Amino acid sequence: MQPYASSLMLAFLLTLILLSLGVEVHGADYYTINDFPADFIFGAGSTAYQVEGAANEDGRTPSIWDTFAHAGLAGGATGDVACDEYHKYKADVQLMVETGLEAYRFSISWSRLIPNGRGPLNLKGLQYYNNLIDELLSNGIQPHVTLHNFDLPQALEDEYGGWVSRDIIEDFRDYADACFREFGDRVKYWNTVNEPNVFAIGGYDQGAVPPQRCSPPFGVKNCTKGNSTTEPYLVVHHILLAHSSAVRLYRRKYRSKQQGFVGISVYTFGFLPQTNTEEDVLAVKRARDFLVGWVLEPLMNGDYPASMKTRAGARIPAFTDRESKQVKGSSDFIGLIYYTISNISDNQDSLKQKSRDFGRDMAANILETSRLFTAEEFLIAPWGLQQVLETFKVLYGNPPIFIYENGQRTARNISLEDVSRVKYLQAHIGGVLDALRNGSNTKGYFAWSFLDLLELLDGYKSAFGLYYVDLDDPHLTRYPKLSAKWYSQFLKGRKTSSIVTPIQFPSSS
Repeated sequence: MQPYASSLMLAFLLTLILLSLGVEVHGADYYTINDFPADFIFGAGSTAYQVEGAANEDGRTPSIWDTFAHAGLAGGATGDVACDEYHKYKADVQLMVETGLEAYRFSISWSRLIPNGRGPLNLKGLQYYNNLIDELLSNGIQPHVTLHNFDLPQALEDEYGGWVSRDIIEDFRDYADACFREFGDRVKYWNTVNEPNVFAIGGYDQGAVPPQRCSPPFGVKNCTKGNSTTEPYLVVHHILLAHSSAVRLYRRKYRSKQQGFVGISVYTFGFLPQTNTEEDVLAVKRARDFLVGWVLEPLMNGDYPASMKTRAGARIPAFTDRESKQVKGSSDFIGLIYYTISNISDNQDSLKQKSRDFGRDMAANILETSRLFTAEEFLIAPWGLQQVLETFKVLYGNPPIFIYENGQRTARNISLEDVSRVKYLQAHIGGVLDALRNGSNTKGYFAWSFLDLLELLDGYKSAFGLYYVDLDDPHLTRYPKLSAKWYSQFLKGRKTSSIVTPIQFPSSS
């Protein structure tokens, strides 16, 4: 076992001992924003289809997420109206100012900006994003922009299958070029594709998210097209090539003048071996390779992890020498999506199976995943985030990191006293501070999410927001939750505690 693995194992064991004794494990318990580096950025986030609404207005055309939602697969809800940020962006930016946000992460709807996926810009869409960016900047809020978040234009999906085709590489590069050209004089931080690992697994192995492709017996949905044995690998391969092509273009054409940065985000858990056995420790490494190394190893080293290549064989595409050189070093930063931990144990039966899909290739059980994503709330385990940041430092060269999503899931209701979200945020931000003190190169933290919004899998049944949106009110009035008040107190320099004065829920009459 390598020295770093031994250290991680000791940390795992210590945590398990503390948990078994009933001790709550949190990060720094008391801190202020002044304990963070002066250039560390705090914000909150959303994405286009989840908040914008106006889905059929001003020239926007459907994305694959629209199609998915209208098929009743997003908890029976759609983003046709959502939070109506398309019309309410000025008021929402004022809420950001009142909260004290330093940055706002949002995404651009490709099908709003370029309705056919390629070709001329939609001037109404262009005007909207220009207005939103200008409104943020005029209020001192730094925009962080994602180009693709599960919402490929349906026109490109229909034409050639979207991300399963190499045709997407040129179209995505041209879309990115348009965004850099139109907005890059004001946007300094670009995230090309949001969590390609989850997009590929969910959309092309399990069929649980757009574009709902999978093949029997592997998918969890009744997919009508797809191939779970090959398409997840193909999709991430094309995403990496599209990402690196866009970055190459930016560095050649825009960077000297715009001085911006382009990264990509990845979803991860805090991986914990189920037992202190060599088999389970190795299973953690495999699980990490298949979920995180799948994206990061090519960016750092120009190729996929050896464990993936061995397991997947010819089903995982190979980079040419030119492609390897293009992908390697093509990310200025990593966006991190983290919510909770996952227990891992070795599964030799999976390793021996001849009929393989991506999930069986992973050859490790993520034992807690089903419970974690059906439970109302996540376990508050900030040491899992610290472990991830430590792993990125040791295994992946300590790249600059923006934590683009981190937040507590609760049932969506009218209670504003979201104490568990306050405790979650307080603990995890403290964990980030501990990681920074240990040398992590983390540059910013974005709470997920700014508003209660349309969630991918269960629509409006769950909530992550700092602000409640009253969907029964025709004005979609926003109300601050306890977590918004806590975050605001922290951002304005007050000492933190996991308990703050409760907020009374106003009448919407």
